[in-house]
This record gives sequence, C-alpha cells and structure tokens, in this order.
Amino acid sequence: MTSARVLAFDLGAESGRAVVASFDGERLALEEPHRFPNEPVRAFEGGRDRLYWNALGLLAEVKRGIGLAAADVPLTSVGIDTWGVDFGLLDGAGCLLGMPYHYRDRRTTGMLAEASARVGREAIFAATGVQLLELNSLYQLLALRRENPAQLEAARCLLMMPDLLHYWLTGRAAAEFTNATTSQCYDPRARDWARGLLNALDLPVGIFPPAVSPGTVLERLLPAVGEATGACGVPVIAVATHDTGSAVAGAPLSEQCLWISSGTWSIVGVEVHEPDLSSAALTLGFGNEGGVGGTFRLCRNVAGLWLVQECRRRFARDGERLSYDDLTALAAAADSPGAYLDLRSAEFLAPPDMPEAIRAHCARTGQPTPADRGQVIRCALESLALAYREALGQAESLLHRRLDVVHVFGGGSRNSLLSQLTADATGRPVVAGPAEATSLGNALVQLVALGYVESIPAGRELVRRSFPLGRFEPTPGSAERWAAAAEVVRILKETRTPPERAR
Repeated sequence: MTSARVLAFDLGAESGRAVVASFDGERLALEEPHRFPNEPVRAFEGGRDRLYWNALGLLAEVKRGIGLAAADVPLTSVGIDTWGVDFGLLDGAGCLLGMPYHYRDRRTTGMLAEASARVGREAIFAATGVQLLELNSLYQLLALRRENPAQLEAARCLLMMPDLLHYWLTGRAAAEFTNATTSQCYDPRARDWARGLLNALDLPVGIFPPAVSPGTVLERLLPAVGEATGACGVPVIAVATHDTGSAVAGAPLSEQCLWISSGTWSIVGVEVHEPDLSSAALTLGFGNEGGVGGTFRLCRNVAGLWLVQECRRRFARDGERLSYDDLTALAAAADSPGAYLDLRSAEFLAPPDMPEAIRAHCARTGQPTPADRGQVIRCALESLALAYREALGQAESLLHRRLDVVHVFGGGSRNSLLSQLTADATGRPVVAGPAEATSLGNALVQLVALGYVESIPAGRELVRRSFPLGRFEPTPGSAERWAAAAEVVRILKETRTPPERAR
C-alpha cells in the first residue's frame, strides 16, 4: 500500500471543517472540501436559559463533508476530532437523551466547590490528573444529578462529542482515550474510569463505555450513511479525538521541547510517558491529558491570540478594518511600550473593549500606556511571550530537566513576530509550524492504523518533509531585558500593585 486518501474532520468551538490528506508514499498534501459554522443554540427550559450544541446539525455537516470529499476519488478512511469535556447521553435503546450541553452553560457554577467539599481538591486531582476546571464533564454530571436526576437515571451510555458522532456514523459506542482523559472522570494510571471518585460523588460508573486507544478501527460506515454520502464501506477510525491530542501527534516534535498549541487560546506542555499527579503539578495548574502511542500531555492553558482577535474586532467597530498581518506589521514597527500584562487577570477574559482594557491595566499598574494601535498589539504579544517563558520554567521544574527548544504549531505559528518574541523571552530556539497540525495528526493516526505509515514518529518525519517549518533564534543581548520584564509580571501577580521594584 503506497497511496491513500483519508478524511480528517476537525470540529472546533466556532467552526468545523473536513480536510482530505492525500499520501503518495513520500509526502502529504491537504485540501479542504468543506467548512461549516458550529454555533451553539440557546433555549429557555426549566425556567432557565440554557446553551446547547447542535449535535444533529453537526452530524448533517459531517455527512455532507464525507459526500463532498468522496465525490470524485474514493476515501480510504474517516476520523473526527473535537474539543473536550462535552458529551451526549444515550438511553437503553441507543437514543439521545436531550441535546448535549455546551461547556459554557452556567449550570456547573458551584459544582467544583461542591465536589471539593465532598472529596477534596487534592483527591480529585490524584484520581484524574486533570486541571480543576468547572466546565469539566465531572461537574456537568454533578449539575445533571442536581437538576435533572431522571435523565441521569435513564442514561445507559455516555459518549464524548466525537464518540457520539462516530456512533451515529458506525453504530459502535466507544470512548476514545485522549478525549476520555479530559472529562475528569478517568484515572490515567489505571487506564480506566475513576470508579472510586465517581462512586464517592454518587455518579453512575456503568454509563462509561470501554476506552479504546487512538488508532482503533471502529467499524465501517453504516450502509445508510454510505449510500447517502457515496462512501460505502469506508472504515471510521478513532483518531486522537481531542483536538490538542491530534495537534501534538501532527507536530514533528523533538524529545527535549516545550510545545505550544497556539490559536485563540494557547495550550503549553510537554509529551511524557507517565502522568504527573503530584501536588506541584496541581499547584502550577498543569494537567495530564491522553496522547498517542502511550503518551500523555502534561500541559496547562495559557492566554492566546484572543487578545489580538478582540483588539481587531474593536478596531473594526471604530471603522478601521485591519487584517492580522496588518496588525502584526504595526506591532513589528512599533517600539516596545515597556509595559506588560498579568494575563491571568479577569479583566482580559471578556472585556467589551480589549484595547482599552490593555491601556487601563497598564495605567492602573503604574506602567507606560501604549500610545497607538501598534504598541497595544506589541504589548499583548510581548505579554504572551512572557507567559510562555513562565510556563517553560514551570515545566522544567516538574520534569527536573532543561527543555532545549520551543515548538509552536497551530494557527498562531503563522505569526512570525510572536515566534521571535517567544525565542527572545525564553532564550530558546523556536520551531514554528505546521499551522495545520490538528488535521495532520488526525490523518497520521488514520494512516498508521491502516498500515500506510509505520508509526507516529515516522509520521512526524513525513510532516517535516511535506511542510516547511520556521526557525527563530534568540536575539543576542536580549536576555537581560526579558529577565527584567518577567520580574515586572511576577510582581504584578504577587502584589497587584505598581511594579516599581522591578524597574
């Protein structure tokens, strides 16, 4: 077998797309036959405003994407990756019990505190190794137990979002490992559901199906799906169904690197072979998510290009429509304002005016205020680079070793200014690319599963041959300036007062 044509669906919180990866035995090429919005649906139910995913709409778009991709040349296989934590519940007949909730629905408010009061934060982390976030599946289930216990009692199977779509395509219900680990219901050491924790919280263990490894061939498309799409008999593969799991699989990483999945938000981490369930990892906000080939992603969330995206929206409302390349060029031409942001501050989560929020933060903390749009964007990008520097130091402290390279992939890897600032801030070379790491990782797992590619390491070499990567070296003589900037941010976080002592 020397050539293949696999279809990778990558569904994000705002949009989804179907990407065909063609393999000729030497290189990969990508094409995108279908892209579609993924808009949540609001409904007023039970006296409350609720936020749901349009799961059936997503299924319709997936089927349409299969049809478009298979219209001219046959497909070899299909795989789906999505975001984590959200799920659907099936009854004993395999029917969906209500539309899946969106992770931003507010019903989980207070559930983390309730679970912590019952079993303890440390015990939850020790059992699951996942960052303690109120949007996690564990707290969604606790909210369901409180608000709609009848639905939970009727449930016979819980499927994470990609597993639900795979079930509708093939008829097989299975939990793929990488997405299961995001739920805070899975024990990464036992490689099984966290039965003790679930029992302690009075949640039904029996609804969780067996977990399968990424690369498991599920079933072929159901006959009705095959006939409707023109893709009869095509196998469906459980890829690394969590999108970051696919992205890490698709990036040609070195063993001694910190990786950054860069987009609207950044996920920063390292690839390890055993989970870290230590109190130090919990304190630093790191969690353990499943990877491919028996690996884990020891990682944490960091602010991302959301800052720039929100600035761009504000500028557009003011009548100035600038592309991301325009904004990067303005920032590159601007002098550094010498002001830095505490990106964990709540003032940057969803401000109505991001440029004003940045200026107000600088003024409030006694720092120079960015003078123009270029300086506003540069302030945001330099602050991101400092956040990556902090995460690098934290990862090295957990690993007890030095990481020699920072590897940035995803859409943010196209921002050459941010890559250079990251190299300068961390004092490490930065490798940038591929931008399409998620789709590539999804496709690689399919190709490995079917025997077209020997292994994920071989697949990463294939990506390296097929797609150019950028490299950015630290600017000589910049270390002292970035050390001083990091001290400014440290004092901002510790005191929330003007950082005169760091100047």
